Amino acid sequence: MTMQRWFTEAKLGIFVHWGIYAVDGVPESWSFYGGDLTREAYMRQLDGFTAARYRPDDWARLFARAGARYAVLTTKHHDGVALWDTRCTDLSVADRTPAALDLVGPFAEALRRHDLRVGLYYSHSDWSHPDYPTVRPSSLHRPWADNRFAMPAPGEEDPERWERYLRNVHRGQIRELLSRYRPDLLWFDGAWERDESQWRMGELREEILRQRPLTVLNGRMLGHGDYATPELGVPITPPEGPWELCYTIGDAWGYQPQDTHHKSVRELVRVFAETIGHGGNLLLNTGPRADGTIVEEHAQRLEGLGGWIRDNQEAVYATERGVPYGHHYGPSMLSKDRRTLFLVCFDTPREFIELRGLKNKVRKVSVLGSGAEVAHRVVGGFPSGGVPGVLRVAAPTLHDPYATVLALELDGEIELYRGHGVG
Repeated sequence: MTMQRWFTEAKLGIFVHWGIYAVDGVPESWSFYGGDLTREAYMRQLDGFTAARYRPDDWARLFARAGARYAVLTTKHHDGVALWDTRCTDLSVADRTPAALDLVGPFAEALRRHDLRVGLYYSHSDWSHPDYPTVRPSSLHRPWADNRFAMPAPGEEDPERWERYLRNVHRGQIRELLSRYRPDLLWFDGAWERDESQWRMGELREEILRQRPLTVLNGRMLGHGDYATPELGVPITPPEGPWELCYTIGDAWGYQPQDTHHKSVRELVRVFAETIGHGGNLLLNTGPRADGTIVEEHAQRLEGLGGWIRDNQEAVYATERGVPYGHHYGPSMLSKDRRTLFLVCFDTPREFIELRGLKNKVRKVSVLGSGAEVAHRVVGGFPSGGVPGVLRVAAPTLHDPYATVLALELDGEIELYRGHGVG
């Protein structure tokens, strides 16, 4: 699987969880699945979903100012409500809500006008369609999935209805998204309720790539995606290959008025730096209100993150994962030519910053954003034994309020010592 270069260089995407669940501010899909309210009460939100202040160009401009290179919209969550005028079911905001229009098309068009790549989320699961809960997997990987909206009772399976769902709804809607909106990325979810053989994910991948060969597919395809998708926390050991952390500005995914624990810009900068330092992308989520407006506190956080990225963009886009922890106690990024190492310091540096195990000579150290040069020297080491000394960089007098980035220009491609020293 060859990953598209735009994705690995994007670093930041914006996740948008938007749907009828924003009307009453309840958890998307899960609120009726778990019995917090009836499905009938959940679906009454259709009557209040207006999208009256939906301005996708405003979204796209905000996302671009945040430093994002792509965005992903929840075109259909597990509740089965489509944000476009699908012909495969009768459950869409175009047919069943006061919004009465396709919301996906304007989103895709606005992103492209502002040079952002188009990502579309689509749930494999559909807890509203009567043909969906008709087969059981060979084993329940998540025991709580044995739910009347997802599974038939043992002995009540109906494989013909499952095949009808797969053919007419699942595959049909994915074809609609591909042909109408030409997404650069399909972001799947909800595959855990069936076996790979029931979904026939390998066939789905082949079908998608026949229709649009350059489409990036996320990892929630039971082994047939292009990259891993950890959630809500930077992994201690990053996945091999390309990956993306999906993360929320608040605590919830969709809009919930009681969700006021908005992460600070400093927190978001930290998570972003740790993610790209480990070689991943950050997919940062916001949940718009039912009228299409983005929560002001979320917009402020995105603007703040974008300001930090602009000041330090040299260390962001055209970089790869940096040195392992132990060499530097913080994130680091490496330029594509492997001749500049960027060290991130979250706290105000005091006296000096250390870098261990660097074989290269350092030509210059400077602070990104200000360009101020910083003194540095090498302490200790055992040159005759091939053991480099410790590089000590003087604490800069100017520093960023969120995270200071130092650029170390090396005398060649980076070389690291990973041995145990001489004794």
